[in-house]
Amino acid sequence: ALAGRARKAPLDATALPADLPATWGGNDVQGPALMLTSLIVFTLLDTNSKLLSGSYGVGQVIFFRFLVLVPAFLLLRALRPGLGGPLTTTRPALHLLRAVCMMVSASSFFLGFRHMALAEGYLIFFTAPFLTLALAALVLREAVAPRAWMWCGVGFAGVALAMLPRLTEEGQTLDGAVWMLLGVVGFSVTQTVNRSLRGENSLGALVLWPGLLGLMLFGPLAALDWHPPSLVDALRLGLNGILAGSAIVLSAAAFRYADAARLGPYAFVALPASILFDAVLWGVSPSSAMLAGAVTVVTACVMSERTRRRV
Repeated sequence: ALAGRARKAPLDATALPADLPATWGGNDVQGPALMLTSLIVFTLLDTNSKLLSGSYGVGQVIFFRFLVLVPAFLLLRALRPGLGGPLTTTRPALHLLRAVCMMVSASSFFLGFRHMALAEGYLIFFTAPFLTLALAALVLREAVAPRAWMWCGVGFAGVALAMLPRLTEEGQTLDGAVWMLLGVVGFSVTQTVNRSLRGENSLGALVLWPGLLGLMLFGPLAALDWHPPSLVDALRLGLNGILAGSAIVLSAAAFRYADAARLGPYAFVALPASILFDAVLWGVSPSSAMLAGAVTVVTACVMSERTRRRV
């Protein structure tokens, strides 16, 4: 549910505000370290959301996320005027499209994880780079090597290898897969728009406007299906806002210190982390088909990225 998944494949470095430092400590470990930290935070966000999904609806959980994220951002900006860059834009239509797609992906990923294991959901999520590649070719007219398309096919085959046995066994898994695929579409469109907005030097606008839209959309949904949370649950609901905001900033900062080619493979740390959380919190162990499919998808993603860089 990367602020809805600004998520595992974050913003380009060119979309970062100018007040982020260009270097941090004088060595080349900052980018990977920040990326790994952001991915752990993203996984904690999804894990916490899945735990909450048993008691609270999608509207209430995501509304709380933005209810914390937006005021926290405004408070930081008040304490440090100008933090995050300008909040205005010359391309409001693209920002609106991006914000809507973020809401779609945030709610879809929440509903998907409600019906399936974390690791299964992440495996489907890893098809996002392939769809983003297709959108880059069709919408942005970027050149894509034939081998990259081949690796796309291999990646989807890996997902099928892992998921088909489960889809034929449990209806809930099928429901979760449909929601996850819808989330992947929303996330991939968001990433494509991010690339179109790379010339805008404002992280603040990319955080604030989707947050305000989230409050407007999910506030009424939360009111319709409101369950008074206990103090502990209220803190956990609010924690999602802190986790989402922290993950966005950490991943964006990572791209300040290293390029996508270097940071891309680190995204797959989410898969073993999700397998660990599945085992510890829900007692779910991956099947042999799941592990084989995961290896296939990871290999396809890495090879597709290497092929793309050679174009």
